[in-house]
This record gives sequence, C-alpha cells and structure tokens, in this order.
Amino acid sequence: MADVLVYVLHYEGALNKNSLGAVSEGAARASEIGGECHAVVVGGDDLTDELCQSIGAYGATKVFRARGPEGLAQPVIDVMAKVIDEHGQGYALFGGGLLGFEIGAGLAARKHAGVTMEVIAVRAEDGKLVAERPILQDSQISVSRYQGDLGIIIGRINAFETVTKDGASAEVVDVDVEYSPWSTQAEMVQRGEQRGADVDIEGADILVAGGRGLGKPEGFQLAEDLAAAFGGNSAVAATRAVVDAGWYPYSAQVGQTGKTVSPKLYVAVGISGAIQHKVGMQGSGTIVAINRDPNAPIFDYADLGVVGDLNQIVPGLAELVRRHRGA
Repeated sequence: MADVLVYVLHYEGALNKNSLGAVSEGAARASEIGGECHAVVVGGDDLTDELCQSIGAYGATKVFRARGPEGLAQPVIDVMAKVIDEHGQGYALFGGGLLGFEIGAGLAARKHAGVTMEVIAVRAEDGKLVAERPILQDSQISVSRYQGDLGIIIGRINAFETVTKDGASAEVVDVDVEYSPWSTQAEMVQRGEQRGADVDIEGADILVAGGRGLGKPEGFQLAEDLAAAFGGNSAVAATRAVVDAGWYPYSAQVGQTGKTVSPKLYVAVGISGAIQHKVGMQGSGTIVAINRDPNAPIFDYADLGVVGDLNQIVPGLAELVRRHRGA
C-alpha cells in the first residue's frame, strides 16, 4: 500500500487543469495498489477551504495546504519534502509543464529518489506503480520501475485525463513549514500572459501551425500574420517541441499529448511531421506543408507541399491571401 502525492498549481483562485489531470491519474492508480491520492497546494489567502476541498472532486482525499510564495519551485519542494517525511507517501506525481519539471527534479535531488520525466502513462504492477515514457523520437516506450521508498513521476503536459466525481470533497490539512533560506531568495515579480492562450484551436476552420523550423519564439509572428490574413475563424497552433520550449502556450498544442483538430485547412509551417503530431491533425480537410527539408515526413501526408525558405514563402503567401480577400 502506498499513497500518491500530487502538486496542484493554482493562480488567482483558479486550479490548473493539467495539475487536476494528475490528481485524477494519481487517484486511479493509487486505488489499484490500495492507497490514496493526496494533493499539495502552496500560496496565499486565495487558497480558501472551499477551493482546497474542491480538489476532492478529482480524486484527492486530503489536501495539504501551506502558506508561502506562489508559483516558485523551491518553497513547494520544502513543503512536499516535509509532507512525505511525516506521512510517508510512496509516489510524487506531477502533471508536467516547466514548474512541474523543476519541482519534481528538485524533490528527487532532495529525497534521493528515482525520477521519470515525460511520462505518458502510469500503471500498477505487483502492488507498485510503473511509469511509461516514449523514447527514440516517440517510436518506442520505456518502462520505469522504482526500488526505493519514493518514486517521482513527471508527466508530459496534457498526458493525464481529468475525471471528476460530483459531490466529493477533500479533507484540508494545514502544514506549517520553515522554508529553507534559499527558498525565499527568489520573488515573483510579474506573471507574463502568453499570447494565443485563449484561442480555441479545436473549433477553428483554418489553422496555421508552427514548428521548430520557425527558429525562435519571434518566428511565430509569421504564423500569426498568415492566420490574420485568412481572417474569419482562423487561429495559430503549435507542436509539442515548441510549446515545451516556451515559444507558444500549451493550449495551442496539436498532437498525441495535445489537442486533436480537424480544420478545413491546416497550414504546417516549419513542422517535420513526426507521428505524434500527425495523430492530432490528420483529420484536417486540406493539409499544406511548408518546409525547407524535402525529406520531412509531413510531405508524406500533406495534400500540397512547398519546399523552401519559410521566411520568404509565408510572408508572400500572406500578402497573396490579403489581396485575394481584398483586405
């Protein structure tokens, strides 16, 4: 029997959906090995009893609440380490994202625990949890088994499905933590808002998707200009590699661990077209690929392929579209 501890990220009184997916996953797997799912939250006065109790709807039986700096890794590591020392959870599970990776890695170092990152599935085996992660450009699956007292599992973003149970409520346990000196040296000065975070790519008729071929975050301006030229119900999407790199928001990710889309027109700009990306957009009406590599896999299933420098092709295409629409 082993309990699972999950960190739940929140911001201005709202719980992070990806974290809640990890809670649901933790609850389902913990029940298979005779344990429970517990959650940890760290923050200020917005962590009300009602908000913390609501995590129970996703499968947590207890929520450990600590007052401290919000959105920083080191204070959360202090809290989770203390909770594990006092309550003996056997696994710590994170939903992914930059903060989840930082906290999970720090906790692994603090507790001398085994850690697996980029996990896409967790299952029970002989009374313990094992983690599965893709390797070799997602062509094979590697299985991690934990031998120590604590196993740390860090999921890919959006890898875990959110499951709710109406009426369920978690017990709230306040944790008094003496933070390490280095944990209070950093301060959150400002939280930036990612562009495109509120766009519904699943409902768009036209998607302009960008990949690593755009070269840098600023390269997405080309995709945004082209989407704006199309007008109407058009939006910008992205591959997992670029959202993991922080170039574009996770809400715009298309692929196996992102969103599945089926627009009338899908324009892939600088996207190689690995199988995990294909899974998310192969239902598109017409697929147009722009890539400098003539051997890019995406050309195998694109309806129209353009080989060349996207920095010249995309602006020219945007101008042609504007002229055609009389904009």
